[in-house]
Amino acid sequence: MQHKSDKTLHLRNILGNKIRELRIKNTGLSGNKFANEFDIGNGNISRIENSIVDAKFITIWKICEALGIKFSDFAKALEEELGDDFKLMDE
Repeated sequence: MQHKSDKTLHLRNILGNKIRELRIKNTGLSGNKFANEFDIGNGNISRIENSIVDAKFITIWKICEALGIKFSDFAKALEEELGDDFKLMDE
């Protein structure tokens, strides 16, 4: 069983990296320009992409909308990045 804080940190890292990757790929915008254009807090995007904070569901949904992808597709991509060893719930 993974320790909760290790699990959370791993999820934060993968989430932040995936958002940064898709932001650059889908929009080509810097974090600041992306945040301003889509009314998402500048500091919030930076903190999420740099794995400093846990992102709220509504914020991730807004980011997906700004990236032009469905949340379910983002969740699938995130799950693939997390790998088979990562479980959202301990068994």
